[in-house]
Amino acid sequence: MSESIIRVRHLTKTFGEGEHSLDALKDINLDVQEGEIYGIIGLSGAGKSTLVRCLNLLERPTQGSVVVNGQEMTSLSEKELRKARRSVTMIFQSFNLLMQRTCLANVCFPMEISGVPKAKARRRALELLEIVGLESKADVYPVQLSGGQCQRVAIARALATDPKVLLCDEATSALDPTTTASILALLKELNQKLGVTVVVITHQMSVIEEICGRVAILDNGSIVEEGLVTDIFSHPKTDAARRLVYPNGVPETMVAAHGSRTVRVAFNGGTAYQPLIASLAIDCGVKVNILGADTRNIDGKAFGTMLLGLPEDPNEAAKALSYIRSQPQITAEEVENDA
Repeated sequence: MSESIIRVRHLTKTFGEGEHSLDALKDINLDVQEGEIYGIIGLSGAGKSTLVRCLNLLERPTQGSVVVNGQEMTSLSEKELRKARRSVTMIFQSFNLLMQRTCLANVCFPMEISGVPKAKARRRALELLEIVGLESKADVYPVQLSGGQCQRVAIARALATDPKVLLCDEATSALDPTTTASILALLKELNQKLGVTVVVITHQMSVIEEICGRVAILDNGSIVEEGLVTDIFSHPKTDAARRLVYPNGVPETMVAAHGSRTVRVAFNGGTAYQPLIASLAIDCGVKVNILGADTRNIDGKAFGTMLLGLPEDPNEAAKALSYIRSQPQITAEEVENDA
């Protein structure tokens, strides 16, 4: 495994004092590996934006340690911090472009602040606009662009200082699904081609499943679950994780009180095209009832759960359960029935 480019230990952020104080973040510990796309997800008010702003010290933690690219951010002077932030850049939901500047001038802006010669900054800005697919929009103003194009300019600007880490704070929340997909594809491409580490802050599980390898689930200011995206999709352990993985309700709540045996099937990354129910009928001659399902296809692999009502005949039920458990990347357990 790569070394940690971000290491957070016992981070706490408290707003206010005394009886009016609010702990926005509580004892946060996490590691982001160099070169990965790491997700931080939570519902509104979970503390996501506060956490991402603590990573580059736009918010100063009340307690704890934040090490980025080998530097303890909390111990840096203001001058040192400004320099360090060049390697930890950020894109936002609202793009934050300078409306009176052209796309080219927006991308040049951070280089101007860093003292890069004007001609060199212009050349680099044109290269970056080409990388994000907007070289033809160099002399256009943000007001003339779509939301997706504005975010591409913002990404180009964030890359202008050759950062090691790109922080994305709800970067696709204001975009339609098609545009969101294109921005996520761009982030994945930049991660692969440039080696930049990407931290994605979002409330949308669809964003996490699209590009992230690992994810931390934030709830009420604390990390309640962390691990591989595939593992958390397969077996969410906490209520917060289940609310995000199953936004329409945990499948067990859909079990009917029909009196027959019920089995919970978990798909753990086998091929998404394996027709389990049809195979049961063809190979075993057993028919089962689908009581509920929440599955998804991630890179051609199936993740999620399905609830099946087994036949009332004990022999048929046993045959079905044995067949299901024999399938690769699938686990099955019987669940209590209320009947």
